[in-house]
Amino acid sequence: MTNRDRLLGLTVVVLWGLNFLAIHVGLEHFPPFFFAGLRFAVIAIPVLIFVPRPQVPWKWLLLYGTGFGILQFAFLFTAMRAGMPTGLSSLVLQSSAPFTVLLGAIFLRERLRGIQLAGIAVAMLGMGVIGWDRSHHAALLPVLLTLAGGLGWAFGNIGSRLATAESENVNPLHLTLWMAVVPPIPMFALSVLTEGPTTGWNALIGSFSVSGWPAFAALAYIVALGTIAGSGLWTYLMSRYPASTVAPLSLAVPVVGIAASWAFLGETPSALALVGAAIVIAGAFTATSAGRRRVAEPAPVRPAEPTRRLELNPNLVEA
Repeated sequence: MTNRDRLLGLTVVVLWGLNFLAIHVGLEHFPPFFFAGLRFAVIAIPVLIFVPRPQVPWKWLLLYGTGFGILQFAFLFTAMRAGMPTGLSSLVLQSSAPFTVLLGAIFLRERLRGIQLAGIAVAMLGMGVIGWDRSHHAALLPVLLTLAGGLGWAFGNIGSRLATAESENVNPLHLTLWMAVVPPIPMFALSVLTEGPTTGWNALIGSFSVSGWPAFAALAYIVALGTIAGSGLWTYLMSRYPASTVAPLSLAVPVVGIAASWAFLGETPSALALVGAAIVIAGAFTATSAGRRRVAEPAPVRPAEPTRRLELNPNLVEA
């Protein structure tokens, strides 16, 4: 991975790390399934009108939207509404990285280098240190729901990778925007069945009040920066590099998420958690730097050999 693309990856890390703060604020006002459907509906409506659909197979677009849009956020929002701490959720959701590497090896037949495996193992060790230190802050069910969200994200990564691999000249931003067309209807249907037909809409009306404006601001951040900018850059990176190279970058998101939760929500990390965060950064960058390919040097030109005259045996020539 080039330094420029690694910088883009770091931008995604910051945007997605702060995204957990916005989710926390939004879930204090909106029910989870409705909130997830709303964040994508705000994007999907203008996309259907103004943005041309990328020429990718529908099956991969649906896989991308279902994994990244429906499964990830249905499980994540439910877990956070059920009591999953914001900082810890940003950590556990990054289980998508090893899930993506595993799925990439199974379905895309991507070969893993030893240094990539070592970097991922180091990053996972750091996640384990942070998770062990903070696991007493969350019950088992929210943790399992967040892990399920990480698996959904991994399937979404595979869908975006397959979509860009089978089609030439795919605009990553257009692909990301059209991914947002998939989740709204299923999410709103889940909201009606589990949260009630009017609960979400009443919350939306209330967001335009003096007390509800933080939820509206959180929705704007998630849509503009978390989804359009962050996911667009992520899809761009997934289109340029193997999934096993890009996925470890997400392991640095908890560092931003935990720091932001510490600064704004009072979720103070311990010294052990900070050590684990440093290990995560080291492992993630080791894994991504392993994806850089060396350009082969041209072979030396040898002097041309004298041309030999080729004579055919007339007995071997067919009429």
